[in-house]
Amino acid sequence: MSIVIHHNADCGTSRNVLAIIEASGETPVIILYLETGWTRPQLLALFAAAGLTPRQALRTTKSPAEVLGLLDPVVDDETLLAAMLENPVLINRPIVCSSKGIRLCRPSEAVLGLLDKLPSGLMTKEDSTLLIDTQGNRVG
Repeated sequence: MSIVIHHNADCGTSRNVLAIIEASGETPVIILYLETGWTRPQLLALFAAAGLTPRQALRTTKSPAEVLGLLDPVVDDETLLAAMLENPVLINRPIVCSSKGIRLCRPSEAVLGLLDKLPSGLMTKEDSTLLIDTQGNRVG
């Protein structure tokens, strides 16, 4: 199974995750979900496989969630799903699928558990946080 990343190129975490995947030697399938959108069955399957509820997958910052009234805890999952289908930016990212599972990779180092092989050599996030040392060992 190839690795699939539901990616937003404007998101630093998503860019970090993509860089980690590529540094591991994988060529992932990149789904630009802001352009393609989601289907209800797709979201339900991704959330179920990742062990997420729509509330847990809701992007609460840098999204219209607050303006749409979605942060109120009384808003139910059906309402959240409908809003996510209408506004794909409401879904936290990146979501990565591999043979080892499906996961919302926040923080970006969460993707390391989905890889068959860690990147070799030094690997840092965009903010210079060390992820892999010069010997290819996972840090933290």
